Amino acid sequence: MAHKFVIEQNKAGEYVAKFKYNAELIWWTEGYSSKAGAKNAIESVLKNGPDAPVEEA
Repeated sequence: MAHKFVIEQNKAGEYVAKFKYNAELIWWTEGYSSKAGAKNAIESVLKNGPDAPVEEA
């Protein structure tokens, strides 16, 4: 699969949700104290992202 979500721990021990496409890091979240927090961030993007408006500057 060319794209995927990944949950990793950063140097501070926090959990970070990342979105990768063809192994390239596209975006990441803030650090969360629990893996569940990072999973909730991914679920929020999946739920709210498809209808989000696109802003062009």
